[in-house]
Amino acid sequence: MRVLHINQSDHFGGAAIAGHNLHQGLLKRGVESHLLVGRAETPNERVAQIAKASQNEKRLSLLTQRLGFNHIHLLSTAQLKYHSFYRSADLLNFHNLHTGYFNYLAIAELVQTKPAVVTMHDMWWLTGHCAFSYGCDRWKIGCGNCPDLSIFPPVRRDSTHWEWKLKDWVYDRAKLTFIAPSRWLVDLTNQRFLNRFPVYYIPNGIDIETYQPIEMAKCRDHLNIPQHKKVLLFVAHNLQERRKGGDLVLAALQRLPASLKAEIVMLTLGEGDPTLAEKVGIQAMNLGYVRDDALKAIAYSASDLLVFPTRADNLPLVLQESLACGTPMVSCDVGGVSDLIRPGITGYLAKSEDIDDLSNGIKTLLDDEALRQKMRESCRAIALEEYSLHLQAQRYADLYHQILQN
Repeated sequence: MRVLHINQSDHFGGAAIAGHNLHQGLLKRGVESHLLVGRAETPNERVAQIAKASQNEKRLSLLTQRLGFNHIHLLSTAQLKYHSFYRSADLLNFHNLHTGYFNYLAIAELVQTKPAVVTMHDMWWLTGHCAFSYGCDRWKIGCGNCPDLSIFPPVRRDSTHWEWKLKDWVYDRAKLTFIAPSRWLVDLTNQRFLNRFPVYYIPNGIDIETYQPIEMAKCRDHLNIPQHKKVLLFVAHNLQERRKGGDLVLAALQRLPASLKAEIVMLTLGEGDPTLAEKVGIQAMNLGYVRDDALKAIAYSASDLLVFPTRADNLPLVLQESLACGTPMVSCDVGGVSDLIRPGITGYLAKSEDIDDLSNGIKTLLDDEALRQKMRESCRAIALEEYSLHLQAQRYADLYHQILQN
C-alpha cells in the first residue's frame, strides 16, 4: 500500500510534526509513505517540496488576494498529478493546505482517480477562510459578514461566503473521508457542511519512546535549574502569539502570591521575549525555539507543571508531549484540550480566558506535590494507552485498507 501525504511542511509547526510523525509510524508498519510539502525541512528521498509559485501565478495573486481569495492563483497545483509520488500512490492523505503552497480547488481533479483522506488539524475545512472561528458560528450558514478577517489565514476583503461556496463546490465533486483528531472537531464536522462525508475519530499519536519521563533531578542539572525550585513550563513557536496565550500566562503569574513567585522558575521554549516572566518578578529561563525532541523531553521532565492557556486549538501537540513525559498541565477548556486534560487526573482545566481561574489552577497544583505525583503517573498511563504513534498508525492503516477495498 502506497500513501501520499500532502502537507504544509515536514517539520515546521504542530500540524507538520503531527503529519511527519504519522508518516514515520506508517513506515514502521510497512506502509509505503511519501510526503509532498510546501516547505521541506529534512533531506529525505521520501520527502519532496512542491514548486513555488511561478511569476505568472504571483501576478495573478495580486488580483485574487485583492478580491479576498487565498491561494486560488496557484494554477499549477493540478499538475501534481504528474509528480512521481502522486502517480505511484494508491491513496492521498491531505493535511494542512492553507499556508500558501496549494490551491484547494485542485482537490476535485486530484481525487478523480485516487481515493483521498483528509486529516483535519483545525477548522479551515469548515470555514470561509479561518483556521479557528473563536466562537463565531457563521461557518454553519455559509460565512459572509466575517467578524474578523485578520484571523489566520487572513484575507484582505470579505469574500468569505464565496470561499465557503467554492469549498462546497469542491466537496460536491470529491469523494473524501475525513479524520478528526479530537472529539470536538468530530462534533463540528458532523454538524454541517461536511456531514455528507464519513468522519472518523483518530487522535494524533506521539513518539512515546522519545517523549517519556526522565529523572527530574538529572534534567534540572542538564538545564542548570536549581533542584529546590518549582518549574513552570510554557511552550509555543512564538511566545507572544496571541492564540497560544502568552499574555494570559503573564497575567495569571501576576496574581500568584509573592511567596510562591519567589519559588518559581519560568522555563520557556520558543521565539519571542525570553524574559516574559521577569516582568512579574519571576525568574525566567528561555531555551529558544527547540527542534530537538530529546531536549524538549528533558524540558518537560524538568518541569513541575506545563501552563498552556491556548485560546483556540484542536489536539495541541504541546499537551501531548507533556502528557507522554508525565508532566501535569494547566490549560483552558477550548477545542480538543479536554481530550488531554482531564480535571484532577492529568491537570487543571480553566475556563477560557479566565485569568483568575488559570492562576488558581497553577497555584492549586504547585501547592500539592502529592496530587502532581498522582497526575504524573496518570499522564504517562493515558499517553501509553491512547496516544501512542503505533496505535495511530495502526488505525490509519486499517482505514486506508478499508477505503481501498471499497
